[in-house]
Amino acid sequence: DTSLAEVNSFSPSVPISPSSMINQYKFEDGPELRDLFITVDDPESHITAIETFITYRVVTKTTRGEFDSSEYEVRRRYQDFLWLKSKLEEAHPTLIIPPLPEKFIMKGMVERFSDEFIETRRKALHKFLNRIADHPTLTFNEDFKIFLTAQAWELSSHKKQGPGLLSRMGQTVRAVASSVRGAVKNRPEMFTEMNNYMETFSQKINLLDRIAHRIYKEERDYFNEMKEYGPIHTLWSASEEDIADSLKGIASCIDRCCKATEKRMAGLSEHLLPILHEYVLYSEILTAVLKRRDQIQGELDSKVDALANKKTEKDLFSEEIGKLEDKVERANNALKADWDRWKQNMQWDMRSSFTNVAENNLRYYEECLATWESFLASQSVDLHVEEDSEDRP
Repeated sequence: DTSLAEVNSFSPSVPISPSSMINQYKFEDGPELRDLFITVDDPESHITAIETFITYRVVTKTTRGEFDSSEYEVRRRYQDFLWLKSKLEEAHPTLIIPPLPEKFIMKGMVERFSDEFIETRRKALHKFLNRIADHPTLTFNEDFKIFLTAQAWELSSHKKQGPGLLSRMGQTVRAVASSVRGAVKNRPEMFTEMNNYMETFSQKINLLDRIAHRIYKEERDYFNEMKEYGPIHTLWSASEEDIADSLKGIASCIDRCCKATEKRMAGLSEHLLPILHEYVLYSEILTAVLKRRDQIQGELDSKVDALANKKTEKDLFSEEIGKLEDKVERANNALKADWDRWKQNMQWDMRSSFTNVAENNLRYYEECLATWESFLASQSVDLHVEEDSEDRP
């Protein structure tokens, strides 16, 4: 994640109001003890007779004893990241697996295989792996270790051992989970509240995502028009000798404001849009995790009902029910712990992202205001000079 020191750094040349949020709001983020560092960089294009794809370098540095070396460097393509995500979902069905960027991230804003698209995806893949590395359980997953350390041919051989359970069952699992969700009889109140929370959260975050994209589009249209507005004043000054300096000054002010607008757009595209869209994907993931928990609960409920109806031997069913009760308890405990952790991360990400947007907006308006005030002050001085010269005999 982008450090807050970088997020909150502003050029000293930009005039800042004493009452600005930039001067009042400060986060203190202490260093964390980490033993696994992952970097995703150096994208490369590969063109074959069948397909065109991008690979990314994944560099891992670690002090963990279970790794044979302290540093690894491998290349991975998007399909490899998808494989890792499916294996994590298979091994930990009630944990919250971080989202991957979609096949066409921010569709309509960037073109596939453009530099902007590749860089946006690289950042998302980097965040995906580091969120896993920071997770107290997922970080020790064996498939995650293989993903970080195995060379391409080794990973290919490992993947051929067979697709994960969720990959094999595909839509069937989701359909069953969806049908079970409504039939769960003994769902704890906590998970009902989680379901209700996610329904509301999904609506709100999707709305915020759409509004943010609309704001970005409007800002981009405004920027494109402003780029044409400044040069018009410069051309106009060539035919108006008396006010040529003033027109050139206006053109200069517009140019500075145009550059400030471009910086604000960059802040939106780098710090707000990705965060909002990531949590749109998280809302889908949380909904699926809750359905899988309900599926496990549904299996237990059906066994209890069958035992009550004496459809088979009680001893056999009692043993199966005991195992399912343990499975449900483990699933509940895993999800409860991950839920609290996810909410804390979400609140931090949202607070940091919206604070960053507010500070960028403040800087933008203060910079534009200072630009125009400086210009108006210069015009006022010129006016006084002209008046003084007219009063002299």
